[in-house]
Amino acid sequence: MVGDPIADMLARIRNALARSKEEVAMPSSRMKVDSARILTEEGYIESYAVEEGEPCPTLRLKLKYRREGTRFRRPAIQGLRRVSTSARRVYLGTDEIPSTRGGLGTAVISTSQGVMTGREARRRGIGGEILYEVW
Repeated sequence: MVGDPIADMLARIRNALARSKEEVAMPSSRMKVDSARILTEEGYIESYAVEEGEPCPTLRLKLKYRREGTRFRRPAIQGLRRVSTSARRVYLGTDEIPSTRGGLGTAVISTSQGVMTGREARRRGIGGEILYEVW
């Protein structure tokens, strides 16, 4: 059992990128699937799929790499940072949502209208709990 599923997801992604893996698997949840959808829409991962199984469904993420030179592959995700933790929740109003890495990154926020990017939350005029930042 995992105490913080989002932190576990981010750690699995970080570890897979460090080993240049093509994909990473983890137990699925609605929040993780919503996060995977956002990462796909923002271009940080290629795709995701939920596979039914026992004892619980599995979420598979296909990681995205960019080729630099003839042999070197650079991951599309350069960094992940968990902001709100189970011990310290961080809630922000619309005007407090940060611009991650000067607009080059994405903040993922859980709002009353679902999980979305910081950019989308500002556009809709709603705040929420900032889950993590990716760049």
